[in-house]
Amino acid sequence: MRFLQDYDRQAAVQYAHRWAYGRNPAYYDYEDLGGDCTNFASQCVFAGSRIMNFTPTFGWYYIDANQKAPAWTGVEYFWNFFTRKGFSVGPVGESSTLEAMRPGDIVQLSFKSGSFQHSPVVVSVGARPTLDNVLIAAHSYDADNRPLSTYEFRDIRFLHITGTIRP
Repeated sequence: MRFLQDYDRQAAVQYAHRWAYGRNPAYYDYEDLGGDCTNFASQCVFAGSRIMNFTPTFGWYYIDANQKAPAWTGVEYFWNFFTRKGFSVGPVGESSTLEAMRPGDIVQLSFKSGSFQHSPVVVSVGARPTLDNVLIAAHSYDADNRPLSTYEFRDIRFLHITGTIRP
């Protein structure tokens, strides 16, 4: 039986703080291959969900540097996996608003028109969320407790993690 379980936001945020300025040796560092931001976001979400989806091509998993789903490291693939409509194992999310962001959620930024290129992890949210008091952790542009307002972006979207589907 499959059902939606809670996402451990505290575990995701603790992982983000622990590795924001370092690299967990259990995962390959993709910094020189286009960036490590979505790999880092995936690691944080995995810390909070503790489950991967090993479906070839369309899943969300990491085995090693050469055996991973496109959604583990690709910004658009990540978004598509988390906002999927079909019922499949793994963490799930939904497009959201700044006001609905919670620690452990994901923000995606576009620096040039046409696509999104960066996936920071929300680590803190003020009582009334604004770009100034939503703080993120990230790789590629390594950061921890960085206000969203300090980024110069063309577009922004918010991914609220709603839970984890267990097998």
